[in-house]
Amino acid sequence: MKVKSLLFSGWMFFSAVAGFGKDYKLWYDAPATVWEEALPLGNGRIGAMVYGNPLHEIYQLNEETLWSGYPQDCDNPKAAEVLPSVRKAVNQGDYVRASALWKANAQGPYTARYLPMANLMLFQPAQKQPKNIYRDLNISNATATVKYEVDGVRFRRTSFISYPDQVMVVKLEADKKQSVSLDVQLNSLLHYQVRATDRNILLLDGKAPSYVANRDYDPRQVIYHNQLGLKFKVQVKLLPKGGTYASNDSILSIRNADEVVLLLSAATDFHQPKIELSDSKRSYEELMDRHTADYRQLFDRVELSLGKGTPKKEKLPTNLRVKQFSSAPSDNGLLELYYQYGRYLMIASSRPGGLPANLQGIWNPLVQPPWGSNYTTNINTEMNYWLTETANLPECFLPLSDFIQRLAVNGARTARINYGMERGWLAHHNSDAWAQTAPTGGYETDPKGSPRWSCWPMAGVWLCQHLWEHYAFGGDRTYLSQTAYPIMKGAAEFLLQWLQKDPQTGKWITNPSTSPENRFRYTDKNGVTQDAELSRSSGMDLGLTWDLLTNCIEASRILNTDIAFRKQLEEVRADLQPLRIGSKGQLLEWEKEFEEIDPQHRHVSHLFALHPGKQIIPEKDIELADACRRTLQLRGDGGTGWAMAWKINFWARLHDGNHALLMLQNGLKYVDATQVSIKGGGTYANLFDAHPPFQIDGNFGATAGITEMLLQSHAGYIHLLPALPDNWQEGSIRGIRARGGFTIDMEWKKGKISRLSVTSNLGGTCRIREGFSKEEQVIETKKGETYSLK
Repeated sequence: MKVKSLLFSGWMFFSAVAGFGKDYKLWYDAPATVWEEALPLGNGRIGAMVYGNPLHEIYQLNEETLWSGYPQDCDNPKAAEVLPSVRKAVNQGDYVRASALWKANAQGPYTARYLPMANLMLFQPAQKQPKNIYRDLNISNATATVKYEVDGVRFRRTSFISYPDQVMVVKLEADKKQSVSLDVQLNSLLHYQVRATDRNILLLDGKAPSYVANRDYDPRQVIYHNQLGLKFKVQVKLLPKGGTYASNDSILSIRNADEVVLLLSAATDFHQPKIELSDSKRSYEELMDRHTADYRQLFDRVELSLGKGTPKKEKLPTNLRVKQFSSAPSDNGLLELYYQYGRYLMIASSRPGGLPANLQGIWNPLVQPPWGSNYTTNINTEMNYWLTETANLPECFLPLSDFIQRLAVNGARTARINYGMERGWLAHHNSDAWAQTAPTGGYETDPKGSPRWSCWPMAGVWLCQHLWEHYAFGGDRTYLSQTAYPIMKGAAEFLLQWLQKDPQTGKWITNPSTSPENRFRYTDKNGVTQDAELSRSSGMDLGLTWDLLTNCIEASRILNTDIAFRKQLEEVRADLQPLRIGSKGQLLEWEKEFEEIDPQHRHVSHLFALHPGKQIIPEKDIELADACRRTLQLRGDGGTGWAMAWKINFWARLHDGNHALLMLQNGLKYVDATQVSIKGGGTYANLFDAHPPFQIDGNFGATAGITEMLLQSHAGYIHLLPALPDNWQEGSIRGIRARGGFTIDMEWKKGKISRLSVTSNLGGTCRIREGFSKEEQVIETKKGETYSLK
């Protein structure tokens, strides 16, 4: 039915909703004792973990471009020679031989490692121990504060990292004049030298290793080379008000000042040979105002309320709040905080002009971090960016868009050398700042190198989905024609050469094929039970292929280009091997119903077609949706942190809000980072996702999942409250985005929409459904207008 539109100010309505405009804070009554208790600051490029120790503060520093290694050739020409033999072995059912051939001939080097830069240390001389300690991270304005009292004097330390001015700013002040005294030092875990270049300037020059090992048994662990490896600089400038200050070779000292401001700048030679450091001349107040204005124009776009709130819970330190939630998950206010924390971390770790967020965003204290803190592109990098479009941070996606363009260049060479393809591009499951696209695995020499993750040339196919979604939400035709579609077309050209026609069925299949990081068991032709990892046409491969072909076809239509190529894609899609259902009612993970070695494996990659794909729509594809549901039941509700975050999104797509909430609650299980042995995913005291160890994808995936519970738009219409849990019966959200260029503000009571406004950023037809109703409201919108609906 048609709905008459009414011009409406969504902001005026939603500013009146209870709970909006509040400050979201993580706060504690003691300093951090381990890194996972420290609090993250970032401006997309520079990151700092703030420990909050009153007398001995530590800022553990990172810079997004500081990686080991250098650009090098990672491709392996032996792979093209062995590929026909690998395919033949798979077709003959000799899966073990296929894996052996792949490992011996097709793998390349491991990726570079993301590195810590330096530590800024502030030592405050004091005769007495501090008391009334308080520290927080205010994610509403991206500042960290430490407050404490020593000998009757109250001290305050405020820190932030500015994107406009590209500096970290620290202000130390007290309620009594001439009370601020401290020593300032810098050090690094990498090769470095530090010196005072003036009475108030400390400079650290550093060198990154040319090689960092992936395995602890590698005889070469950390290697430095005179000509290879990045250089970096960190500078601290001391700006006191009152007092006296001086420097020796490596320490800045200030005594009896009224207040002190520190400016820290950092850079590497990743982009250019000469390292340029930021040197702001602005006052502290100007720096704060510019930082706050820049940050809040992103963060303030979305407001979420899940009911009346829990004031008593907000009075608890955040670590205790998470602990209580683990045993009694009724604190919806914590879920609001966790949702906005994911948005905060995205703004802090991914800004235009930089690199995309890696496995740990931009925060890493180790020279040899878990999994290299790299780009793991068989789920983790993609999960990082699910929230950017729906949670209204599309600018934060641009670093990934730029990175995909670099992958496409390197991936064309890998396609040619590793697979003999003259057209198209591809990438595999790992990459780094140098945009590596070849398979990793340590060639054939690493005993732990494994085809179950190295034999997966589908990363480019998946990453192209993000290019399409950026257009689908924003409607920028220039971006589609000049950036997204050419890269998507290249990935589709790879697929057209990678796909094989099954002579028995006439269907297009992939061979070899993996379901990332999982294995299966089968009986070979001699009756021997074998463990294997390579097969044909995994469910994930099929879902990815359908998705890219579909998006390329649609993009070609919109741009009215490549008609013959579009027809070829349509023909291949029509004859693509369909998804299959097994004897337990589950969606099959591999071509055949093999025995599962790990029935509760953390990856559920074969459900890609449900999410983030759009091939399986529960209202239309009932049998396949039921198979997805059965698969999730068999997999269980446990897993690593990111795995539980993906399951939030799966259950939301299946319109089961209670189960989606259960997965969110499971993901918020308190994990004590001081314990020696930790099993199972959860959340650390600083709300970082615990894989364990820390991976940021769980934070980002959970924020995306909460949005998915409240709004979906992948099926051709805007679906409001598609997966609302029973205990979110009242709430409101402002500023979330739907495909087609629509921004949604809504309030609900007793599980039903009570107020709704839709802003049309592009114009055009807007279709809306609510909950389980199939009734559809249709609005013909004009660009720039906001509509109030019943």
